Amino acid sequence: MNPGQTAGRPGRKSIAAAALLATLISGQAWAAKREFEMNIEDTRITLVEKQQFHTFAFAGQVPGPLFHVDEGDDMEVKVNNMTALPHTIHWHGMLQRGTWKMDGVPDVTQEGIKPGDSFTYKFKAEPSGTMWYHCHVNVNEHVALRGMWGPFIVKPKAPTALEKRVTKDFILMLSDWDSKWANKPGFGGLPGDKFDYFTINGRAYPDTEPLRITKGDVVRIRLIGAGDLVHSIHIHGHAFKIAFKDGFPLPQPITGDTVLVGPGERYDLIFEADNPGRWMVHDHVDSHTMNGDRPHGGLMTVIEYTEVKSDDAFYPWNKRVPKPNFYYQDSLKKGPGIYTNETFQGQAVQ
Repeated sequence: MNPGQTAGRPGRKSIAAAALLATLISGQAWAAKREFEMNIEDTRITLVEKQQFHTFAFAGQVPGPLFHVDEGDDMEVKVNNMTALPHTIHWHGMLQRGTWKMDGVPDVTQEGIKPGDSFTYKFKAEPSGTMWYHCHVNVNEHVALRGMWGPFIVKPKAPTALEKRVTKDFILMLSDWDSKWANKPGFGGLPGDKFDYFTINGRAYPDTEPLRITKGDVVRIRLIGAGDLVHSIHIHGHAFKIAFKDGFPLPQPITGDTVLVGPGERYDLIFEADNPGRWMVHDHVDSHTMNGDRPHGGLMTVIEYTEVKSDDAFYPWNKRVPKPNFYYQDSLKKGPGIYTNETFQGQAVQ
C-alpha cells in the first residue's frame, strides 16, 4: 500500500487516497500516480426542506467527492459497490487513449460492478479541464434520479492567460428530480416523467449557498449539466466570458449574461467582480425555479459581495451559518487529491 492508504474497504465518511508518487518520464515531462478508493452506498439525501431522495451515492454524498488532479497523471481508482444493484463509473471527458476498457460502459467495455464486488479503473488524466464522472448503468435512473455524479477537475499543464487571473473558483452541478420516485430505488427515469425539483450541487433554493466574492475578484463558475434537462443559466449584474466548453478553451471567448447548459455539457464562465451587491443566479427556464408546486425555489442561488451587508430580514441567508466548501471552492485551492464534503453527506440506508 502507498502512504495514506488504508487496508480493506473505506468507511462511508472516508476514502483512501495516496496521491504523491511522482515518476520522471524524461528530463522535462513527468506524471504522478494517483491512487484512490471510493464506495458506492445507499444513502438518503435532502434536496430542500423535507423532500428527501434515496440515492446510490459515491462515498455517501451527492455530489460525489471532488477528484482534483494534474493533466497527465496516472489514475487508479478502486470502486466498491455496496448497493444491491450493479454500477460502473464513466469518466466523462477522459479520452482513454489506449485504455478504452476503462471507459465505464456496461456490456461494452466491462461488466457492471456487481453488488459486493469491486473494480479498479486505470487511465491517464487527459485532457485537462472541467470534467465529471457518473454511473453508466441505467443512466435514466442512476444519473437522472439517484445522484450518481461528481466533479472531476484536471488542472492544465499550460493554463490560459485568462484562467491564470482567477481568484475565486466555483463548481455548480445542475440536476433535476421527479419526487414520485424518491423512495423507489430501482425504478423511475421513464419517458413522460415530470421533474418537479431542481438543484445546484444536490440542493434546491433556499437551501443552496451564496457564491461569496469580493470586489476585484476574477470569478470562475464551472457549470456541469448532470441531470436530464436543459438549463438556461442567467447571472444578474455582470457580463461573463464563456471561456471553456467541455473543458476546452475557446480561442475567442463569448461575452454574455445567459448560457444554455445541456445534459453532459460543461461551460466555464469567467467575469470581473466589479459590481458590489447581491445578484441572482438562476435557471431562466422558469418552471425550474420551483420546489414541487411552489415557486421561488429550485435552481437558484445568489452572488453575494462581502462589501454588502446581509442582515435584511427578508434575505434567506441573513442569519444562517455558511455551509463550508459548498462549491468545492476551498478544495480547488489545494493540491491534487480526492475531497469529500460533510455538507453533501446523506444518511445511510440499510
